[in-house]
Amino acid sequence: MSNNIKIFISVIVLLFLGAIVTIILQSNATPAGPGKYDAFATCLKDKGATFYGAFWCPHCQAEKKLFGSSVKFLPYVECSTPDASSQTKECIDKKIISYPTWIFADGTQLNGEIPLQQLADKTSCQLPQ
Repeated sequence: MSNNIKIFISVIVLLFLGAIVTIILQSNATPAGPGKYDAFATCLKDKGATFYGAFWCPHCQAEKKLFGSSVKFLPYVECSTPDASSQTKECIDKKIISYPTWIFADGTQLNGEIPLQQLADKTSCQLPQ
């Protein structure tokens, strides 16, 4: 068998395996629909809470992960410039010095990874069971 035929067969096999993996991954994907914390995240926003963070911050990523697919409803402000070398004007003006930082309507703030129950207690937003 020539090298060209071996290469051709190898490419076909890899494409076939890639298609199978894609089908398996898509079948295991979470179905679209409302997230568990959609209403909670929306309530935080409605109550004037704001979450300040940076894309490169592992604690910010952990905080976001608590919200699962409802993260899209969070009142989140990105403080880092795209090159991660400085801070945005909004975060400088708010005097954000650590991440994550939550600032509430009454002007108080909490720093670090904040448990959802603590956010619920602070804002009177209902945390789903």
